[in-house]
Amino acid sequence: MCGIVGYVGPRSALDVVIGGLRRLEYRGYDSGGVALVHDGTIAWAKKQGKLANLDKELAERPLPESHTGVGHTRWATHGPPSDRNAHPHLDAANRIAIVHNGIIENFADLRAGLEARGYEMVSDTDSETVAHLIAEQLDADDIELTEAVRRVVQQLRGAFTLVITDAQQPGVVVGARRSSPLVAGRGDGENFLASDVAAFIDYTREAIELGQDQIVTITCDDIVVIDFDGAAGDVNDFHVDWDASAAEKGGYDWFMLKEIDEQPRAVADTLLGRHSRDGALQLDEMRLSDDELREIDKIIIVACGTASYAGLVAKYAIEHWTRIPCEVELASEFRYRDPILGRSTLVVAISQSGETMDTLMAIRHARQQRARVLAICNTNGSTIPRESDAVIYTHAGPEVAVASTKGFLSQLVACYLLGLYLAQARGTKYGDEIASMMAELEAIPAGIQRLLDDAGPVRELARELSGERSVLFLGRHTGYPVALEGALKLKELAYLHAEGFAAGELKHGPIALIEDGLPVFVIVPPRGRDQLHEKVVSNIQEIRARGARTIVLVEDGDDVVTEYADTVIRLPRAPTLLQPLLATVPLQIFAAELADTLGCDVDQPRNLAKSVTVE
Repeated sequence: MCGIVGYVGPRSALDVVIGGLRRLEYRGYDSGGVALVHDGTIAWAKKQGKLANLDKELAERPLPESHTGVGHTRWATHGPPSDRNAHPHLDAANRIAIVHNGIIENFADLRAGLEARGYEMVSDTDSETVAHLIAEQLDADDIELTEAVRRVVQQLRGAFTLVITDAQQPGVVVGARRSSPLVAGRGDGENFLASDVAAFIDYTREAIELGQDQIVTITCDDIVVIDFDGAAGDVNDFHVDWDASAAEKGGYDWFMLKEIDEQPRAVADTLLGRHSRDGALQLDEMRLSDDELREIDKIIIVACGTASYAGLVAKYAIEHWTRIPCEVELASEFRYRDPILGRSTLVVAISQSGETMDTLMAIRHARQQRARVLAICNTNGSTIPRESDAVIYTHAGPEVAVASTKGFLSQLVACYLLGLYLAQARGTKYGDEIASMMAELEAIPAGIQRLLDDAGPVRELARELSGERSVLFLGRHTGYPVALEGALKLKELAYLHAEGFAAGELKHGPIALIEDGLPVFVIVPPRGRDQLHEKVVSNIQEIRARGARTIVLVEDGDDVVTEYADTVIRLPRAPTLLQPLLATVPLQIFAAELADTLGCDVDQPRNLAKSVTVE
């Protein structure tokens, strides 16, 4: 979840590192710091709070010019946010500087051993122990930094990314990763390490995937990768197909507003190139054969947060199109309930970053049980796709705001593509039926654009309701996950009490919450599902009779609900299974506008990080 940057090259290391950390601010953090190699020692600065605090510190106490450096933005795990717990961490001699993402699970034992050997700790973190352990190895033997790091990582348990400099080896930065993201950037006479390619996209778009339990050493001229046992490491070079401008606000006040407006393009890009020459559906990196897919008799979708709601929508579509039983589980709970898995089970992991630790642990458990694993992901070269049997990349471009918008819609589209591909492979849908649904999907971007163009009344509604402290959301069928997502967005962005309910459960408890003036959003299914439509209209009447303020999302031409709605939000027509791609958009706009009106940080909500890379 934190940001890491390492650099070796002719440029000012401080400028490169600070610039990279700024590009990684979206990941969430509570402190920041830098360390530079200069004249046989480490020059460093670190401050609690935003990078502006670090900028002020550097203005008051400038660091010397250097061409080797590391930087970090921290999200507290061990020890509260503070200057002394901020990274980088140094050894007692100011020879070693390390930055660290993740958790060292056995740090207490390691720390106790160091203290027994006379080392004095100056922070509360698990990270500081690593600096002392590496320094101890270097002091004991005449070895290079890479070998010292290799010896130390073999002592560590947990998930971690480490990036280290040695004042006595200028021009060298070493990184190590286990279950936590790290990529290398290959430049011209310069090289980079970072937790995300966004950190070095200003300088190069050529990157290297680093695998599990690998160590990478960068100099100006070379990138060398080994595994934790010292053997040469297998790597995969890739090209980043977006540039720095894609991660800039482009005139928007918030990245989230930009990303909401990018959704027509994101959906279109996720659909792009999915047809073969003969018109059949094709998926990138579908490394499972049709014969293997025909063996599948159960699908389990694992995901967290917003991604899990994409999975809930997918369940309706996949079961309808393929007739395969489909379950949706929170990744954090999955492996702890001893799930029944086998070779005929397909586990679908949904993760925008591809580094979500709960989801990564879930797929590792699934693979141990011989289940097949397919990843839906937006980040090329990340861990979850690499450890899966197949992957569908969403091609949505960088999503900077912590709360997912275009990431969610593109995940939905990828889930629909998976369902249709399975139907094609198993013969449960004819080719013309699949082509018809693809045509409906390809019409969705225009519908989203219309909602964006007509969003003024939704924004006005948000400003009008900015004094409310509670909002409810109701939906049925695919509208139920939309209700959950609408509520989550309000919680994330505006810190309001918000709950999403299945409308059929209303009389089983939630109706007790209804009181005079309470805003309730209701997602009405298309009239093609007449029975559900009638039931939801009845729900609207029930809550309005008890004083609720009804805000109804309904498709064009459906006037049955008008007399029961205080506010009507019109949706372009779409099949029931695809309606979430449209109904979600006004709820995103509402949450973002309300949060902005309340003065909340729309891009970086309190206590949240973009990627949750620890369990």
